[in-house]
Amino acid sequence: MATLAEQPLILAGKGWSDYGLVDSGHGRKLERYGPRRFIRPEPQAMWSPRMVDWQADGEFVPGSDEEGGGRWQFERAVPPEGWPLAWNDVRFTAQCTPFRHLGFFPDMAPVWSWMRGQLAGKTDAQTLNLFGYTGVGSLALSACGPVTHVDASKKSVAQARENAALSGMEDRPIRWLIDDAAKFTAREVRREKRYDGIILDPPKFGRGPNGETWRIEEHLAPLVADCRRLLDADSRFLFLTVYAVRMSSLAIAGLLAELFGDLPGTIEHGDLAVREDGEDGRLLPTAIFARWSNPANGHS
Repeated sequence: MATLAEQPLILAGKGWSDYGLVDSGHGRKLERYGPRRFIRPEPQAMWSPRMVDWQADGEFVPGSDEEGGGRWQFERAVPPEGWPLAWNDVRFTAQCTPFRHLGFFPDMAPVWSWMRGQLAGKTDAQTLNLFGYTGVGSLALSACGPVTHVDASKKSVAQARENAALSGMEDRPIRWLIDDAAKFTAREVRREKRYDGIILDPPKFGRGPNGETWRIEEHLAPLVADCRRLLDADSRFLFLTVYAVRMSSLAIAGLLAELFGDLPGTIEHGDLAVREDGEDGRLLPTAIFARWSNPANGHS
């Protein structure tokens, strides 16, 4: 049965040529996105910045309410249609969105590498990306076989298709689906589908394409239970990330331990983090995660 590793891990990413965490502190972070720099809110940056003066092309100023809101303030002209960036062989468009993000989540870079490692040597792996956003993770996984990409946002799926074309991967076997993640997964269970790997990156709150309501505290456990039914002893992984909630990584690992107890493998949990640029770069936590992997298949 799957073994729960009680000691938490830190899965830390570091910058690459097209992205980096330049500095952080006093509830904000300064990042580079290709040739441009931006300041965004970051409540977990409780320390002081290392740099005295932050020069940036723009800053996202949050609204006064706790649930979000806010707007971008620009010091220099920034193309509203975005600009191209790359991670390994995947190309995508960075863009200042109304939700403070820039079209991808850079802290997921070590997750993309880890998933590729779990599928090493396979070219026919069937993987499922739930809440797939703009498709960078799906494009990374497509090197290992067919991918089913699911997101409730028509705009996000359209951007994912554009990123596939930008990467020269429009002919990869990827299904781009505008659907409610929970409803789609339940249908896959009824269809008795099977996957080699699943990644899910759910929001704290969201709505499906037909107005379905998603609340992570209520709906995460049933969704993960359905994901478990799509995996078997020959599957390689499930990776779950959770953002901006009052929840421990040990809690979501406990959920996986209950549901994956009959499968071989290991359940691990901890923090996702990004390391600041430079030799003395600090680790900025961004999310919690829990993952199941199957070392019986020759991967760790």
